[in-house]
Amino acid sequence: MQSQRPSSWYAVPAFAFFGLFAALPMVLVVYLSFTSWQGLGTPTFNGVANWSRLISDGEAHASMGRTLLLMVVSWAVQTPIALLIGVWAAGKQRSRAVLSSIFFLPLLLSTAAIALLWQALLDSNFGIFAGGPQFLGDPDIAIYTVVFVISWQYIPFHTLLYQGAARGIPASLYEAAIIDGAGRFGRFFNITLPQLRYTIVTSSILMLVGSLTTFDTVLILTQGGPGTASRIIPLHMYITGFSGFEMGYASAIAVLLVVLGTALSVIVTRATGFRAMSSQQEGS
Repeated sequence: MQSQRPSSWYAVPAFAFFGLFAALPMVLVVYLSFTSWQGLGTPTFNGVANWSRLISDGEAHASMGRTLLLMVVSWAVQTPIALLIGVWAAGKQRSRAVLSSIFFLPLLLSTAAIALLWQALLDSNFGIFAGGPQFLGDPDIAIYTVVFVISWQYIPFHTLLYQGAARGIPASLYEAAIIDGAGRFGRFFNITLPQLRYTIVTSSILMLVGSLTTFDTVLILTQGGPGTASRIIPLHMYITGFSGFEMGYASAIAVLLVVLGTALSVIVTRATGFRAMSSQQEGS
C-alpha cells in the first residue's frame, strides 16, 4: 500500500515563493536601511544614521501626516458607499445585475489608466471643469481629489466583498424579522450590519493598508504637488531614492511603511475581535 505524503509538503511551494519574493527582499531592504548607498557601487554601513535622520526629517513627518489624512478620509468615503451598494447589489432583480456589471467596470482598468483618465478629465485647461476649480492645482483640495480617484477605482472591489457576504446571510433571519414587524431599516441595522461585521473588518484592513502604500495614483495625478501638498510617504520614499539617489535612507522609509502596515493590521484585528471569529450562520 502506497504511503501518503504529509499534507505539509503542499505548502512548500508557497513558502518558497514567499521566501524568495517577499522575505528575502525585505531582509535586503532592512540591511540597506543601515547603509549609505546611491544605487551604484557597494553600500557603506553607516549604523543608525538613516533612522536618526528619519526621526528629525520634517518633510517625512509632513508626508506621513498627509498619508494618514488620505488613509482616514479614503476609509470614511469608501466604507459606507461600498457597504450600501454591496447590500443593494445582493438582490436578485435583473436590473441590479445589469447595473452592477456597469458599476464594476473600473475593476477592469489598471491604476495607471485610471489616473491618466482622471488627470485628463480634471485638467484645468482642457478638462470637463476647464476654467473652474483647479482640482489638481489647488494645494487645499489636491489630496481630496486623490481620495476621490482612489475611491472611484476601489469602491467596486469592496462592493464585491459586501455583495458576496450579504448573499450569504440566511433568508430565514429576514423572514423571522418581517414576522416580528421589523421594517427595512430595522432589518438592515439589526440583521444585515451585524452579519457583515467581519466583512467590514476585512474590507477596512485592505483599505487602510492599501491607502498607506498608495503610490502610482499620486505619482501620475499630481506628482506630489502642487508643491508638496499631496506628497505622501510612499512618494517621498520614491523621490528620495530614485530622484535623490539616497537608497539607504529610502530603504529606512520602506521598512517604516512595512512596520506601520503590519502594526495597523494587528491593531485593527485585535480591536475588533476578528481573531476570535466565530460562525455567523444560523444555529452556530
